[in-house]
Amino acid sequence: MRRLKRSSGLCLLFVFLFVACSKVPLTGRKQLSLINENQIQQEAGQAYTEFLNDPKTEVVRGSDDAQRVKTIGSRIASAINTYMTQNGYGDQYNYNWEFNLIESKEINAWCMPGGKVAVYTGILPITKDDAGLATVMGHEIAHAIAHHASERASQYVAAQLGGGVLDATTKGSQLIGQLYGVGGQLVLLRYSRKQESEADRLGLIFMAMAGYNPDRAVDFWERMSNAKQGSEAPPEFLSTHPSDETRIRQIQKRLPEARTYYKK
Repeated sequence: MRRLKRSSGLCLLFVFLFVACSKVPLTGRKQLSLINENQIQQEAGQAYTEFLNDPKTEVVRGSDDAQRVKTIGSRIASAINTYMTQNGYGDQYNYNWEFNLIESKEINAWCMPGGKVAVYTGILPITKDDAGLATVMGHEIAHAIAHHASERASQYVAAQLGGGVLDATTKGSQLIGQLYGVGGQLVLLRYSRKQESEADRLGLIFMAMAGYNPDRAVDFWERMSNAKQGSEAPPEFLSTHPSDETRIRQIQKRLPEARTYYKK
């Protein structure tokens, strides 16, 4: 009897996981979707606000670089929204975007679900120009558009399901708080290499949509590769990314696709 119940539970689990899938825009890749995206965006927004209000966080305001971050981010977000609306996605990607420059020597940038973006001043010498900054921001924004955070949280939930599908799923919002450190220190998810490669691909398309030449992305990644040389550990921005050689090679192969979206 126990074996029968266990077998039935496993069958239910497999069916549930098969049904609970969505597709990533433009790439068409199927992804696990057990977590409510609206919920994770709400939780991420709260964590972002707490991060900005933390006395240890120094938000740069009024400088040329801070304005560049906002301008480039807004151009990319607007281009994405226009494309998604024109191609039948509705307004589900019309996020409440925020773009902030953070004073820090750390070579890093990120975008939380719902379009909450932070760029650290430590990465600006490597981005160098608008195209380089658009490369970084396009990549990070791609994580949000592709719902990579929800996917990672869903994968965690699936791994913890065990005997109770509904129990684990209903605890999804609690899990989100733990993953993003809501109510405490901001902790960002580490994406898989598959997701990082997908963000590279989408990032190229998004910067191209916004009027930034995707060919210039190669220049940025070559500068990033040079910046890594001699360091004991890779920058946080590259912690789970593919190797430099692999990334640049993949980007070069994807440039023809990105060029079709390029609007000068």
